[in-house]
Amino acid sequence: MKPAEIRLLSTEEIKTKLADARHELMNLRFQVVTGQLTDTSRLKTARREIARFETILSERGPVAK
Repeated sequence: MKPAEIRLLSTEEIKTKLADARHELMNLRFQVVTGQLTDTSRLKTARREIARFETILSERGPVAK
């Protein structure tokens, strides 16, 4: 998602998507270890997506966390 799209979401929706992204990253890491993942660039995109969610949550202030 683009940052502009994320900013339109509510705080709770961002937190839900952040949890989903973290779960996806964990699954991707397992797939790398077991040799099932062929497109390792997905790890980078997943990490960046998590960073986007966390950045926008921090922009909203300490109440958002």
